[in-house]
Formats: sequence, structure tokens, C-alpha cells
Amino acid sequence: MKALIQRVSQARVDVDGETVGAIDQGLLVLVGVDRDDGPEAIDKLAHKLLHYRVFGDEDGRMNLNVQQVNGQLLLVSQFTLSADTRKGLRPSFTSAAPPAEGESRFNELVAAVRERYDRVETGQFGADMKVSLLNDGPVTFLLEC
Repeated sequence: MKALIQRVSQARVDVDGETVGAIDQGLLVLVGVDRDDGPEAIDKLAHKLLHYRVFGDEDGRMNLNVQQVNGQLLLVSQFTLSADTRKGLRPSFTSAAPPAEGESRFNELVAAVRERYDRVETGQFGADMKVSLLNDGPVTFLLEC
């Protein structure tokens, strides 16, 4: 399971011209689900998303997590994060979870994060989403579990 996290001042997801998820200060999280991702990866990623220290403390050092700054999370399924790009000029998606499995695992991740923290929004799995954000920093990390 992979998550591209971006520290944002604001972010939102629109589907067919309607906003389906929006946050102010927090983390935009693009999530890729691989075939072999199970409960352990979901639990580990949920923990990391809530405890990864990417927000500045009083000295400007990244020592605070999203909960400590009372931030929000916007979780968005991102199938293309599971691409294998090591060979050739076209991505391979053989390691990505099939759509039904990917949706199930993504929903399990959302539930695991919401169980621990209630400031969570999402995109819409499988939809043609328009994601907009104001990256703060910019600060972007790829987490792999």
C-alpha cells in the first residue's frame, strides 16, 4: 500500500462539478492499493497517516502530526500509484489490486483512520475526480507499507 501525502493549506475533490470532499489545513493523501495489501498494511498506513510528523513546531521543525495541529485528512484513491514504471515508456499495473479489491481495501483504510480520528474526508472511488490543492511548503512524501 502506498500513500503520497501532501501537506496542504486546503484541498478538495470534485466529481461532475460537485465537491465530494474538502479540507482546510491538513494532509491530502493519494492512496494506491497493491494486490498483496492486507490488514497489516492497512493498519500500518492508518497509524503512519495520523502520526507522521510533517507540520512545523514553534521552531519551524517538522515535529507535529496532523492530529497535533487539529488538521484534516482528505483520502483519495489513486490507482496509478501502484504502477510499475521501472521498464519501458508505459506503466504496468500488474501489481495493482483489481478494482473491487482496491475499493474494499481503500474503504478499510478510510474506516481505520476514521476509527482513530474524526476529521477525515474522501474522494469517490473509481470516479473521474478533479483534485485541487494548495500545497504548503511544498511538503510531499511517499509512504509505503
